[in-house]
Amino acid sequence: MAAKSKKNAADSDNETGWPYGPRNYIALAAALVVIIVGFITLGQGSITLAPVLLVLGYCVLLPVALIIKGKPEEDNSPPSDRS
Repeated sequence: MAAKSKKNAADSDNETGWPYGPRNYIALAAALVVIIVGFITLGQGSITLAPVLLVLGYCVLLPVALIIKGKPEEDNSPPSDRS
């Protein structure tokens, strides 16, 4: 009975906890790199590559970083062997 209540408590923590995992942070970093490179190329006078990079970063990669389901880091303890 106690194990069942602990499992329900853990499930409710996962639903209300921080929804972003490592995949989200990797996608966010990629979006920021593309945006920074876009601004650098814009500063150098590029009128074709810079807008493409900025639109890609702001309109595609940044929303993807927020939308994708990232698995939060789970406890890597070995499962208990109850036979």
